Amino acid sequence: MKKRKLCGTNLYRRFLGSLLAIGLAVLALNGCGLEGHFSRVVFTTGFGRDEVFRIGRSNCTLPEFMVYLVNTQNQYENVYGEQIWSVELDGVTLEDNVKDTVLAKLAQIKTMYLMAKDRDMELDQGEKQRVEETARTYYESLTDRERQVMGVDQDTIRQLYTEYAMAEKVYNQIIEGINPEISDDEARTITVEHILIRTYTTDGTGKRIDYSESMKQECYDQIEQLREQAVNEEEDFAELAAKYSEDENLRFSFRKGEIDPALEEVAFKLGNGEISDVVELDDGYHLLRCVSTFDREETDANKLKIVEERQGQVFGGEYDAFVETLVRSMNEELWQEIALVHDQEISTDDFFALYEQMRNP
Repeated sequence: MKKRKLCGTNLYRRFLGSLLAIGLAVLALNGCGLEGHFSRVVFTTGFGRDEVFRIGRSNCTLPEFMVYLVNTQNQYENVYGEQIWSVELDGVTLEDNVKDTVLAKLAQIKTMYLMAKDRDMELDQGEKQRVEETARTYYESLTDRERQVMGVDQDTIRQLYTEYAMAEKVYNQIIEGINPEISDDEARTITVEHILIRTYTTDGTGKRIDYSESMKQECYDQIEQLREQAVNEEEDFAELAAKYSEDENLRFSFRKGEIDPALEEVAFKLGNGEISDVVELDDGYHLLRCVSTFDREETDANKLKIVEERQGQVFGGEYDAFVETLVRSMNEELWQEIALVHDQEISTDDFFALYEQMRNP
């Protein structure tokens, strides 16, 4: 099939950005992907017929990989339609990208499973029973055709769910007790309206071309005039932003650490309704008007996010150190043969959803 270019890249970028949420949504891990680690050691000989990769004393078989790949593929086809696989961006197809995403996720799960075993962790009886029930439910939901194409039996499904559960268990053990006190100020979210007058343009290739000093002065004079109009209430700030701002973000919310430090410093000193002085950054001149300095609900939600981020950082440190002790190898020959399954009879997509149900019976 001839590939066609995606009309605009927003759909593509949203698609890629959300890929990582599939399959391991239960584990809010930061910096724990194996994309960088996994490529260090590559062998193409000495593998079993259906071994996709090895990590330490664990391996991933083709049936295991296909379970993740087919379920991920079908989830996205349910949202975007089958045509999503026929597009490409910068020579990279979505099919190649989803394969890489599934590879990274499975490698992550199997590494965390090894971490759990290294700590002598085991599932308790109740957890084992839930794994067994979930594996049976999922396997029985498959048609004969799906079992044939993925090459799976119930033992394969059971092992995948076991590793999934063990990965979550080791994560929870490592972050246990990490619950720092987060102040309102640290978690505070403010909302601003925003005007940007850029001090550069781009050529046909996307290369940045900075304005001359005289042109920059014109930009500065323009935004100072806009500020004067807003301060003197000659025109509404939001209306000025809609007319003149060269940034699509006319109004946005953020907490400390999420925007440029120079802009953050100015923003967090503003009171409700106050308009900032002009702030010069690398991309141009910025002007802010504070809409809200504090939101109780947003602040409480941010406290939870900050705790999760710090938990992820702690786990990430232990994870990265453990990965460095492992020998990793990839069966490149088999990898090149793996492809998405385009078959109307293959519709299974609830492998991950059933795991969620298992966690929250």
